[in-house]
Amino acid sequence: MPDVQFTNLFAVVLVALLAPLLLGLAPRLRIPAVVLEIVAGIVLGPHGLGLVDIDLPVQIVSLLGLGFLLFLAGLEIDVHRLRGPVLRLALLGYLITLVLGGLAGAGFAAAGWVHSPYLLAVTLSATSLGLVVPVLKDAGQVDGEVGQSTIAAASIADFAAVLVLSLLFSAEGGSAGERLVMVALFALLVATAGLVVSTAARSRRIGATLVRLQDTTAEIRVRAAVVLLVAFVALAEQFGLETILGAFLAGAVVGLVDRDSSSHPQFRVKLAALGYGFLIPVFFVTSGLRLDLGGLLADPAALLRVPLFLLALLVARGVPAYLSVRALGPHSTAAVALLQATSLPFIVTATQIGVTTGLMSPVTAAALTCAGLVSVLVFPAIALTLLKQPADSRPV
Repeated sequence: MPDVQFTNLFAVVLVALLAPLLLGLAPRLRIPAVVLEIVAGIVLGPHGLGLVDIDLPVQIVSLLGLGFLLFLAGLEIDVHRLRGPVLRLALLGYLITLVLGGLAGAGFAAAGWVHSPYLLAVTLSATSLGLVVPVLKDAGQVDGEVGQSTIAAASIADFAAVLVLSLLFSAEGGSAGERLVMVALFALLVATAGLVVSTAARSRRIGATLVRLQDTTAEIRVRAAVVLLVAFVALAEQFGLETILGAFLAGAVVGLVDRDSSSHPQFRVKLAALGYGFLIPVFFVTSGLRLDLGGLLADPAALLRVPLFLLALLVARGVPAYLSVRALGPHSTAAVALLQATSLPFIVTATQIGVTTGLMSPVTAAALTCAGLVSVLVFPAIALTLLKQPADSRPV
């Protein structure tokens, strides 16, 4: 047996258990569990009470959690709905986001708060699709025009943000031109793999075998999805790209191939159980363990970065929503703007890469993460209130 201990991992998974349990016991606290997980990590970690450390088992499970988080984010994307005017508006909106984020980055760089305005622009450009969809479901808006506009914009933002981050700011090294060639080759291999998987899925013999084994101890569909995830992550690493790109594309390929789930209705439930039941909470708690708020709390000027980053996030992601104001109306558009500005998982990922590459200071990373926490706490709640109001009773 390797000389490792599981005490720290036990503490992390205990936090992962208690966070949603406590929220379930206090339903009036409409706080996403992810926020409580990160905050608990901050309090218990090396920069807080010092009760939990990030040792090898915690690092490995956390890395798997990040991969599964991006995999499930890719799985949420419905490629077949990204077409026509919805796709054009989503693409235009993301370009506007990059421009607004770049302007904000230039201002913060001039103040000496960030080393790379472009990295800040990319960090501000994503939307937490996994946090937005439940809000739309609660409001009964998933299949309506508001829901489809929001999901399309979030899907494009998530995919583009992961791609741009891998191209321009990968911790694996190499020039942007080299990485562009690697991305093209990687995309070719991904497309080939998707074609092979799609062809195999249409085989009657293979299909019958999958149905026979899917709900046994073989859990063959789950195993196949995990193989694809690990394969794409390993392939991305070999091409010198960020592993998050491989994980995201693996989820997108599974979602594209697995359109008809009538023969296996529990497949995605099982994937979500594996991810959200174990791996992903470990990633979020560990992110809190890594977060050093000392620099923020010790310097009021540094603490000021949090509301300013939050405002930058709201402007960069919220303003593009107003491209659809004529179709959606002012109050629905305001709700969409708030949902598009809800971001946390990608901010956590991008800031960790920024600190690793030396393009972002730990204080800036902590401030951005705190801004993301506030966005998750505040924006969806306001958006849900707006969306649940009857159209004729919304204030003019």
